[in-house]
Amino acid sequence: MTSDRIRQWHRLFGITLTDVFRATPWRVELEKELALQSQLLDVVIIEQATGEPALSPPGWELPEGLEGLRAHNLLTYKSQHEALDPWALDELIGHYVNYRKLLSRGAPLPPEADFQLYAVATRFPQGLAAQVPLIPTAWPGVFDIIWGTHPVRLIVLSAIDRHPRNAAWELFSVQQDRIRHGAQHYPWRHTGARELMRELYLIYVLEEPSMAYTMEDFIRETHQQILHGMTPDERQAFLAELDPDERLHGLVPEERLRGLGPEERLRGLGPEERLRGLGPDELQQLKDYLKRLN
Repeated sequence: MTSDRIRQWHRLFGITLTDVFRATPWRVELEKELALQSQLLDVVIIEQATGEPALSPPGWELPEGLEGLRAHNLLTYKSQHEALDPWALDELIGHYVNYRKLLSRGAPLPPEADFQLYAVATRFPQGLAAQVPLIPTAWPGVFDIIWGTHPVRLIVLSAIDRHPRNAAWELFSVQQDRIRHGAQHYPWRHTGARELMRELYLIYVLEEPSMAYTMEDFIRETHQQILHGMTPDERQAFLAELDPDERLHGLVPEERLRGLGPEERLRGLGPEERLRGLGPDELQQLKDYLKRLN
């Protein structure tokens, strides 16, 4: 596994969390630079400053393990190709120290109570569990660790509860049934989410060529969620980018003339464009339809 491929996993994971926290009291920053010599922290979830939008979307639920967010939440992520080991936790503590000093900018350090540390691992960290107690919580797959003097919340994606609120976690579980469940239930908030899903799927296929879950399965199961999340203006903007043939695809002749004004799918298409591509039989069918109307 190349370093570029691993970094791609981390970026997709961070982009997904960016979508999870869209329009909530927190914002997400990826690959936070913490030093003059490059030291990148995977994800920081930051409480919105006073005066910024602070209302969460209706029905929004945090994925399990993220309850109790603080003002600054530092998260390290390990994909299926990486081990969450003691060194990874040492790095997380180092990032926390650097980040806290960076925030102070010469002033007194922000209070320790403003920070929470998270470690998200795709697979269960067997080696780490042999060295330090993993304290179970009320949620399957979620543990607490005391690392030195610092509490760290551990979230194991392969063991998380199968629930719609955990759909974002399931997309990174690498278990086909969990991926399918996550794709079906995650309510993507950004209209470009389909491209993220496509890129995520392609990585899975490159790493597991025998994967039976097809691209069509993976993308199709998210389309309905994406479309439901679009505003009327966003849907119209999407349709405006399609050429007339694409917008007319699948419409029978009667539907092409129905509601020349209000029909959203046909809006902006003139009569000639609506009739484009019809064969003799379809034109006769349309002629019969118009006679019935008269």
